[in-house]
Amino acid sequence: MTISSTAGPQTDRSDILDVLRGFALLGIFIANSAGFALYLFMDDAAREALPTHASDKWINYLLTAFVDGKFYSLFSLLFGIGFTIILDRNQKAGRNPLVIFYRRIFILLILGLGHLLLLWPGDILFLYALVGMVLPLFRNFSNKSLLIISTLLIFSPLLFDLAKVLSNGAWNLAVPLVKIAIQTDGSNGIDRHNYITYLSEGIMYENIFNWGQGGFFWRYAHIIGSNRIPKVLAMFLIGFVVGRKEIYSNLEANRNLLMNVQKLGFLIGLPSTLALTFFEFDGIHLPEAAGLADTLFYALSVIPLSLAYTATLCLLWLKVSWRKMLLYLAPAGRMALTNYIVQTLIGIYIYYGIGWGLGTETGPAIFVPVAIAVYFVQVIYSIIWFRYFRYGPLEWIWRQLTYGKILPIRVKIQTT
Repeated sequence: MTISSTAGPQTDRSDILDVLRGFALLGIFIANSAGFALYLFMDDAAREALPTHASDKWINYLLTAFVDGKFYSLFSLLFGIGFTIILDRNQKAGRNPLVIFYRRIFILLILGLGHLLLLWPGDILFLYALVGMVLPLFRNFSNKSLLIISTLLIFSPLLFDLAKVLSNGAWNLAVPLVKIAIQTDGSNGIDRHNYITYLSEGIMYENIFNWGQGGFFWRYAHIIGSNRIPKVLAMFLIGFVVGRKEIYSNLEANRNLLMNVQKLGFLIGLPSTLALTFFEFDGIHLPEAAGLADTLFYALSVIPLSLAYTATLCLLWLKVSWRKMLLYLAPAGRMALTNYIVQTLIGIYIYYGIGWGLGTETGPAIFVPVAIAVYFVQVIYSIIWFRYFRYGPLEWIWRQLTYGKILPIRVKIQTT
């Protein structure tokens, strides 16, 4: 099974971006599997009762240090790059780029809302669509201004969380959503004593649907409470700068920049992520003042490491032997939307009562290798899919709705 790449700026640009998306898919699925397996919601006693607890604990530390937050940040960076590509391509095609952009964003908003309410509250698409709506406001900012704004956004959670400390927790924008979430769960017979078994043992889709109603508010209470919005916007804007400078299509010319980003990202990110992991598990959280250590080291670790991962992959891409291997990830990245939704369907089937019901029975020692195995199956079927089709299934629908016309999906088979 081989993947070929046509030489040229346009193909190279698409391939490396798709490779990065494919790579991000793996990290996102591993991170999300903690939620699918319900390990994220289990208390210490339930985790300690698992037969794999000894290894689970250490793997969980590694996930916190090297996975959590890093891959949604990479996806956010790619979203920002994609914004510049949409503007550029549609401008050259004589279409109004903002009209096309907002059509795409609105469709993504609907897809994300459906994913969130009907399947899994851990959805990220709805958030991307909401935050992405403000991107056009930054079109006329200089690259320097965008990077300054991004830096301020990255560290802005320190101010928000300082307000929580000074007010002893009274200042918390997420509180109204938490109240609505509790009321919604209560009306569906879900409370903090049974919400885990409600999913792991419930064999009806109704359980998933009811969970999603309250889950919407729990999800956005967490997003607001953890200051996720400025973090995502910061990466969008950094991606905007990368897209403007077309670094992804001129990697060789930007080798020194990539090496500097790699070195600085690891230099700052590695010690900071070790500190973050320590403080995450020290039992001290906001509104205690010492809880600000979590906020500080999150800012110093997640985005630097995400950028270091990105730069490392780009530098490997410049090596012919590595490029051949990395190209296998590109098809999965080309249909990232489809694969992301499929990951949810597989996660639900494996861990919820509607399927195998393995939730609460598996820790990181099990769900991490399972996620990796599922991901490699996705890589294989994505490769096969693009032998016959131009777009992934959901990508095809998204593209048709965006441009308002029927697009051919089958690849033309040339005969001699």
